[in-house]
Amino acid sequence: MEIILTHNNTDFDGLAAAYGAHKLYPRAIPVLPSKLGANVQEFMALHKDTLGFKAVKKINPHKVKRIIMVDTKSPHRVGPLGKLLADPAIDVHVFDHHPPGDDDVVGSYVNQDSVGAVTTIIVEEIQKRKIKLTSFDATLLALGIYEDTGSLMFSTTTARDAAAIAYLLGQGANLAVVGEFIDRPLSVEQRKLFHKIMRNAEVHIIQGFKIVVTTATVDEYVEGLSLLVYKLSENESPDVIFAVVKMEDRVIVVGRSRIEHVKVNKLLLPLGGGGHGAAAAASIKGGKSEEILALLVQRLYETIEPQKGAREIMSSPVKTVTSDTTIEEAGKVLLRYGHTGMPIVDGDKLVGVISRRDLDKAFYHGLRHAPVKGFMSRNVLTIDVDSSIREIQSLMIEHDIGRLPVIEKGKIIGIVSRTDVLRTLHGEDTPRIYRTNFSASTQEEQRVTVDNNRLDHLMEERLPDHIITLFQNIGQLADEANVKVYVVGGFVRDLLLGVNNLDIDLVVEGDGIAFATRLARFLRARLRVHEKFGTAMILWEDQKIDVATARREFYQHPAALPQVEASNLRQDLYRRDFTINALALQLNLPSFGYLVDFFSGRKDLDQGLIRVLYNLSFVEDPTRIIRAIRFEQRYDFTMEVETLEFAHEAISRKMIGEVSHERMFDELLLILQEKNPVPALRRVTEMNLWDYFLPDLEWSERLERELTTLTELYQEVKDRELVPLETRWMPYFLILTKHMKPEGVKLAIDRYPLKMWIREAIVELASTNEQTGLLMEQSLQYGKLSDLDKLFQGWSIEAFLALRASYALPKTVELLEAWHIIKKCKTIITGKELKEMGIKPGPHYKTLLNQMRWDRLDGIVQSYEEELEHLRELLFELGFVSKD
Repeated sequence: MEIILTHNNTDFDGLAAAYGAHKLYPRAIPVLPSKLGANVQEFMALHKDTLGFKAVKKINPHKVKRIIMVDTKSPHRVGPLGKLLADPAIDVHVFDHHPPGDDDVVGSYVNQDSVGAVTTIIVEEIQKRKIKLTSFDATLLALGIYEDTGSLMFSTTTARDAAAIAYLLGQGANLAVVGEFIDRPLSVEQRKLFHKIMRNAEVHIIQGFKIVVTTATVDEYVEGLSLLVYKLSENESPDVIFAVVKMEDRVIVVGRSRIEHVKVNKLLLPLGGGGHGAAAAASIKGGKSEEILALLVQRLYETIEPQKGAREIMSSPVKTVTSDTTIEEAGKVLLRYGHTGMPIVDGDKLVGVISRRDLDKAFYHGLRHAPVKGFMSRNVLTIDVDSSIREIQSLMIEHDIGRLPVIEKGKIIGIVSRTDVLRTLHGEDTPRIYRTNFSASTQEEQRVTVDNNRLDHLMEERLPDHIITLFQNIGQLADEANVKVYVVGGFVRDLLLGVNNLDIDLVVEGDGIAFATRLARFLRARLRVHEKFGTAMILWEDQKIDVATARREFYQHPAALPQVEASNLRQDLYRRDFTINALALQLNLPSFGYLVDFFSGRKDLDQGLIRVLYNLSFVEDPTRIIRAIRFEQRYDFTMEVETLEFAHEAISRKMIGEVSHERMFDELLLILQEKNPVPALRRVTEMNLWDYFLPDLEWSERLERELTTLTELYQEVKDRELVPLETRWMPYFLILTKHMKPEGVKLAIDRYPLKMWIREAIVELASTNEQTGLLMEQSLQYGKLSDLDKLFQGWSIEAFLALRASYALPKTVELLEAWHIIKKCKTIITGKELKEMGIKPGPHYKTLLNQMRWDRLDGIVQSYEEELEHLRELLFELGFVSKD
């Protein structure tokens, strides 16, 4: 016999889980506990004949071979049949959502996870096994989930609970029935008890958290204390609440917590309780409610750690301006430091604040030279350095204010923004607002916003041993120098993506050049220093290491090159183009491999999104649009919706037109050097950007086909290890110019810094046609290698590949193999022998040596002696020497 057991005082979660388990184990008998919750009793009064549950007394314990436990793992909570769990001959399966306990049964199968309702786990198994459900089945299972998650409102609710409800609704769950039993009116006894615990409630503020405790005594057992605690918490909005109620011969304790700092299951563990960190309960037989309440309050004071306040989360130092600063100068300061508002001071005294909106209005009305004191807000709401996060949050909500200056001894020492509060409350999953509102951060703030996900194991798995050793040495040197060092940017991005990238960029919080000097000395490597930018380059064996002082950038005007100044890691990362490139790994040994992710770049990596860090990113540097396209296509990502809107806005305002031709050409070359540049070039077309690269170019299917053919050809060349390319971008560029009119080609040649041989290749390719390529094929098939060499004369490998790809000629790889042989072929005889024979130097030297080379290619001569003899004959035929 197989039986299904759940805990006494069964709620709908236990009942529904037991019923659902019967679907998973059709031969098992669900056993009805001796005690049921009040609303469960009402439900069973209507449905007990249809559910298939049997009473405990109808179960023959000697025939039980397997027990399926749901919503508990404790033998003491399932009534008299719990004694069977001590028999090792009985097979035990467990489905539960509570944390492990000391008296947990050991099962041969345990499905335990931290979800809001154990019924969720049962429903997931039903889905996996594709078991059909009736509308009634789905309704009862939904009752279980809705009750134990507070209709999906409790903090213990997970996405899996919501997904299970969605599935059950699809199976016909009746929410009207669910609502009827979930939202039952309180009984007379429950109303009396609720008034008692509400009247006896006490509030304690412990380390900034609101704690509510209450107690009561009733003569008889009253069902639903957890429901009453939930209703009381709705009235009081506490962070933590405990109700201690004496009922009959025992004390019932129910606890709820809305904060990670307090886990009520741990507080109730010494009392024999259990549950989750957010919801737990205990039943103490013969206990005294006053003593238990006093013990809980004492433990709360002892265990709750101080809450972060203004001192820990504020940004400092604060950028300020004086009241006599002009509107124009204040605007420059806001733009330079990325603020949306700024305090105004007279000496050390805070006298007002000015917002970007106020400045914009004054500027619009032609008041750029007026002092800010005429437009600032003077009634400034402030906080002191010891203000708690709760106080700060309340002030922001009450006054609808986004920034609060922090005052200590009458001086402004910091500022707290909404972002600071949200990040403290919710971590790095805070919803992002696209504003330039990041200010200089304190070391403590940086520590708080570090994603404490250590990636040292991932580094060991994906990086060469010598790079790991290098990083460990860097970390040790940084510790000795008392500076913080991070590897940043594309290296971290590609490490997380599993892409090979050993371009190492280090950022130093401190003197970057001094640290680079120390590192270069340690590695015995060459060092190049750029004092102006606070950067250095270390050349170590085959490895290049860029070292920079943590710095911020600001732009004097749109599309200008950035100005830099020393700053900290956060500001250094903030100056970068996209969130996925604003990641850092700390190398200091105590924190080796910790990921620093201020702007949720890892989340964007996981979601495949390219996202700018602030609204004006494309305005300040329009070339970032091109980089966005490149990264988007390289990694098969997409531009985040608002980022794409910002890009279109910058394009429509012709911001890219402000960028120099040299920088645009560099960006084009970076696209053409991608493994497959065709998708990015297509995206350039979609975003109407060709006017800024090659104004005369018109994208067409044929052009795209030729570029695609070239990419395929590259891959074949690589697979066969044929002729290596020095300039991979060049054939793509030649194909693009081939599709332009002569005046467009001339414009490109005049506009871009191209070497002479490239200019000649552009003109040469533009004047050739398919016949030139076919002639090469015919020479390969019917002629000699010397004929091919004559055809190859004057052609670079890049121009040759562009020609072949343009016409999709089939024998290209075979021709490249011939090219490889031809280029390796050299004569043994040189001009030295000609001179020794008395032949005066001149253009005929080249003619003679070329002929000797062609003879060697065609197999006419193979050794030095044969070359020498053949040369004498050739000199005689050409009249350079007599036969004697």
